[in-house]
Amino acid sequence: MPELVALDVPGGDRFVEVLARVWDDGDAAAPLDARLAAPAAASVLSTLAPTAVVDADGVRTPLEGGRPVEVGDAVVLSTSGSTGEPRGVVLTHDALAASARATSARLGVDPARDRWLACLPLAHVGGLSVVTRALLTGTGLSVLTGFDATIVEGIGRRGEASHVSLVATALARIDPSVFRCILLGAAAPPADRPGNVVTTYGMTETGSGVVYDGVPLDGVEVAIGTGGEILVRAPMLLRTYRDGTDPRVPGPDGAGGWLPTGDGGRWSGDGRLVVDGRLAEVVVTGGEKVWPAAVEQVLSGHRGVAEVAVWKRPDPEWGERVVAWVVPTDPADPPSPVELAESVTAALAPWAAPKEVVVVPSLPRTSSGKVRRADLR
Repeated sequence: MPELVALDVPGGDRFVEVLARVWDDGDAAAPLDARLAAPAAASVLSTLAPTAVVDADGVRTPLEGGRPVEVGDAVVLSTSGSTGEPRGVVLTHDALAASARATSARLGVDPARDRWLACLPLAHVGGLSVVTRALLTGTGLSVLTGFDATIVEGIGRRGEASHVSLVATALARIDPSVFRCILLGAAAPPADRPGNVVTTYGMTETGSGVVYDGVPLDGVEVAIGTGGEILVRAPMLLRTYRDGTDPRVPGPDGAGGWLPTGDGGRWSGDGRLVVDGRLAEVVVTGGEKVWPAAVEQVLSGHRGVAEVAVWKRPDPEWGERVVAWVVPTDPADPPSPVELAESVTAALAPWAAPKEVVVVPSLPRTSSGKVRRADLR
């Protein structure tokens, strides 16, 4: 049986070489995140259950208690764990190839002239998919050890890369015009999104983004299921979780193969997918539902707001109240709660306005850029 080889290798050419060698040996790869604290790293390693590990020097060491993978499996990735314990997601070579073809076709990537820059964590699908996409389509590729705004912007400005994948916090730190195309995932896009930025919707289980600017990629089916949950059926879906669980279920057509995403969504008037947010994160205040992402979108456009996250606190009168955690652009002069509430009331509805504003120096985020709402206090 093929082995699962953990890659304890930093980003760069070395990572690409080790990944290719693991695949050439017929094994699957599980990139590790060196930034994790020891307890979190141990939890991820236990979840992934690799049979061996390769370090930065290329030394391969067997591991006890690991489990093999199936023929055709390419990578096993840990979910971010932002809503609970991490899970290992098994993606096949066929799934990676389907994702590479569909994304490259939608973006019109020309392997002869375009070049990808990978600067996000390679232990997450948003970063690793840049590498696999380039390798599987023969497109040029540069891989950094991590995101550095000065380095990333310099690469784009010198024309050394045409395409890059970023999260919103990284996008805000560079001049986006230096790249021909920027894929943006993991969090809500800024209100003043540049024209060369393509918003993506997807997750580890979908092998990266499967909906670009609200339009599903070729070969991707999207449906709205019970309770408004987004369902996805596509050739780039996971084969299984590492524990052997297959999350796919029958869909509205009665056939199987649909992945319940846990996200709420709907179709807009022009036929584009609108993602409202995690169903588990909806705030019910006075019987009205409020989607945090929608409120965040409004507040992020305020001149006094550098970053914002919206969540809830218990309320004796309303059941739950909407709360905004705000990183101000000027810590000495934060925006007033009344002003922020009025902007939300004008754009959405009075019940969506935050009843409380908490000024903070930073927001708790996962390594992939998602806000950890559970850590908002």
